[in-house]
Amino acid sequence: MQMISYERLWETMRAKGVTQYALIHTHGVSPAQITRLKRNESVSTHTIEMFCRLLSCRVEDIMEYIPGDQAAE
Repeated sequence: MQMISYERLWETMRAKGVTQYALIHTHGVSPAQITRLKRNESVSTHTIEMFCRLLSCRVEDIMEYIPGDQAAE
């Protein structure tokens, strides 16, 4: 099964010293959006754009496509 992984988001946040608490309480990110990202569920391109803006990064610093044959590993 192929999937989009948001593991890079958490790595980028760690590298930039941004916490989930700060995203929610300072930047107004919905806790539900954080949960969706933690579960690698689909989110809107608006959400991806918002994270790129907040973290001053590129899309590939937030998400990664994992082909079906690698997603099960």
